[in-house]
Amino acid sequence: MTSTFLWVPFTLAAALAQVFRNAFQSRLTGRIGTAGGTQVRFVFGLPFAVLFLAVLVGITGQDLPPIPPASWGWAALGGVTQIAATALMLVVMSRRDFGVAYAYIKTEPATVAVLGLVLIGDRLPALGWLAVLVVTIGVVLASLKPGDGAEDLADWKSLVVGVVSGALFGLTAICFRASIEAVGEGTFLMRSLLMLVTSLAIQSGVMALWFVFRDAKAFTHSLREWRLSVPAGALGALASAGWFIAFSLTMAANVRTLALIEMPIVALVSRYMSGRWLTSREWTGFVLITLGVCVLMIAHA
Repeated sequence: MTSTFLWVPFTLAAALAQVFRNAFQSRLTGRIGTAGGTQVRFVFGLPFAVLFLAVLVGITGQDLPPIPPASWGWAALGGVTQIAATALMLVVMSRRDFGVAYAYIKTEPATVAVLGLVLIGDRLPALGWLAVLVVTIGVVLASLKPGDGAEDLADWKSLVVGVVSGALFGLTAICFRASIEAVGEGTFLMRSLLMLVTSLAIQSGVMALWFVFRDAKAFTHSLREWRLSVPAGALGALASAGWFIAFSLTMAANVRTLALIEMPIVALVSRYMSGRWLTSREWTGFVLITLGVCVLMIAHA
């Protein structure tokens, strides 16, 4: 595989790990609340991220490069926005049907494309913008169940929370890519994992302050639910490692758009296991997502 498309397998691996992490995190939120479910991916993910970096250093013998102030700043901003985005995601999923919530949040690729252009000068080609638009429309169509209509999407409170969550996830992706790009030394793997550990350390510190001053039970309850918290943290670290490595290799908009290819795959497996076949609207949505990803690959090539 050429380096031009090296970001593709890392993106797909990250998307797959995220699917399972979200499942664990959703179950935790039902048991220990939004704050408890939010912090698991950071606090419990940090030790695994440190392990990934230690293994890389041990295998390659590379020294850790210095982290410039710009990287610290981008990592801190991305860390805070990801915490907020995750909390809002869990809130909207608890308020709305999963499909409608997913449709709100997964407007993210469009946000990433716009913010990437404005903040760090990532310029998508015309075909790339077309891919983002097609995939976003496909996600909305595929996320809705039979019976969901305009009135479901027009629930303005959930709409605002969901779209803001997606926008914050988009900003997070841009910040993390910028933090990696600002590290001037080291291989793409070293820079990616170093900034992953840095970001998770910042996020764990922020959550620790929250526990101390506002909600200590959120953390103690996550310890009680360690059978869910530990695998959620491990999967979260694995997914984040994939995202960070992909961000170091291509524009964040490419990564977040391609990641949506997991949606039709997961849905097809789920429908097969449940015995319920896809509706025409779901098929249309999945075809659009797949078409958009194909356009993205052509544009990237």
